[in-house]
Amino acid sequence: MRYAYGITAALLLGGTAATLTFQPSFAQTAQNEPGTIAAATPRAGAPMSFADLAGRLQPAVVNISTRQSIQINRSRNLPPGFEEFFRQFGGQVPNQEGDDVVTQRGGSLGSGFIISPDGYVVTNNHVVAPARDNATVESITVTLTDRKEYEAELVGRDTASDLALLKIKATNLPYVQFGDSKQARVGDWVVAIGNPFGLGGTVTAGIVSALHRNLNSGVYDRYIQTDASINSGNSGGPMFDLNGNVIGINTALISPTGGNVGIGFAIPAEQAQPVIESLRRGVRVQRGYIGVSLQTLDDGVADALGLPKNRGELIRSVTAGGPADRAGIQQGDVVVTVNNRPVTPDESLAYIVSSLPVGSRAPIEIIRNGQRRTVTITVGERPTEEELARISGVEQEQEVTEPAEAEQSTSQRSARASLGVTVQTLTPAIARSLRLSDANLRGVVVAAVTSSSDAAAKDIRPGDIILSIDQRATRTPEEAASVVEAARKAGKASVLLLVRRGNNAPIYRGVELAKP
Repeated sequence: MRYAYGITAALLLGGTAATLTFQPSFAQTAQNEPGTIAAATPRAGAPMSFADLAGRLQPAVVNISTRQSIQINRSRNLPPGFEEFFRQFGGQVPNQEGDDVVTQRGGSLGSGFIISPDGYVVTNNHVVAPARDNATVESITVTLTDRKEYEAELVGRDTASDLALLKIKATNLPYVQFGDSKQARVGDWVVAIGNPFGLGGTVTAGIVSALHRNLNSGVYDRYIQTDASINSGNSGGPMFDLNGNVIGINTALISPTGGNVGIGFAIPAEQAQPVIESLRRGVRVQRGYIGVSLQTLDDGVADALGLPKNRGELIRSVTAGGPADRAGIQQGDVVVTVNNRPVTPDESLAYIVSSLPVGSRAPIEIIRNGQRRTVTITVGERPTEEELARISGVEQEQEVTEPAEAEQSTSQRSARASLGVTVQTLTPAIARSLRLSDANLRGVVVAAVTSSSDAAAKDIRPGDIILSIDQRATRTPEEAASVVEAARKAGKASVLLLVRRGNNAPIYRGVELAKP
């Protein structure tokens, strides 16, 4: 996935329930105010021309550019041996102590749209955010279609939704309003306006290709997909319906070449509108939170659990003391409904929970050990991204020696024959060699993986730690072999492994058993 915004060559390269309302005291009316555009018949076909619609909406769509500085230690860019080159020819060798720092200039380029006559402008967060960790945004410039430029103030931004709100000092500006994206249907005509490649106001038209798209780029993915041409620089620009309502904010595209191939994505207005209102009021964006990490039910995991795939999500871990923990939800539970809404790829658990009011109580239906049960949870408030950050271990390329064939126990040979892995008990010495942060971790460590096995295909590697098989703790090769043998006797074709790599969060893998 690519964000649909540009970076200049100088760089060397849930939500609240509020409704966005403005009561302008100006004579200016919204560009999509009823009466300013001939109302399109609901679900009407494409007009003979989009010219009238585009002409009325374009003045409210703006170009957004940033000026950024990046601090670079020039000495780090010198190839090996170049210090001697400088000395031989009398040049000054750049300081090697790290104080020879140069500042490079660059910036981002994107789109936005005005939502009030007094100058509030909506765009994507990634359009106005620093391009790199060592970059600083010095200024943000908003350029209108009449080429007037304004320096913008960053009112607020929300990283999780990739939205930002700017303010320019101007009055009586043309502006547009949000529409109801929940009414959008696949096949509806849409119009996108933006600044692809910095070319200024460009209009493209297409249809809604799909709804509720999850690109796995964030916990709240639920994009509108369109075949209207979206290119670099379109980020932050509006997607309009034929009535001139903003039903989406163009954000990303999928492209093997970097250019448009007819697969663009927009944040739905129903998600964007309450976030923008919170930013405008200067309050923190509130989202529901229950304190779990999740993974989808892919084919392997679903088969191992005996459940249909894409129906529910698996709990990988539960935050100690969090709402889910207090409600009795456990690692390995499968959540199938939240507040009576089915959990599906179109409506993920994170998305449903984020839209629940903080402090509300909601029933959650889970499957545990094949049995359905319902628990009631009190929804908490999602912490900030900084508060959620955890120190994660870096994957280590550590060697775990496979026991010689003659030294392998019956249990180790059984695990290799059935799972395609050789395992051994996780001893303190092995834990130290793997640099594990949890001294109390218990499991079996993978010493070798048969290349032709399903375990290898599921990315099980030497050094991985198997914490459980079929949700039963496996602290020794004997326990692992016992669980696998029980699965075979039960007629199972696959088992569910809970695997941890280094100090990363554990993940479930469904692994097929080798045929006897």
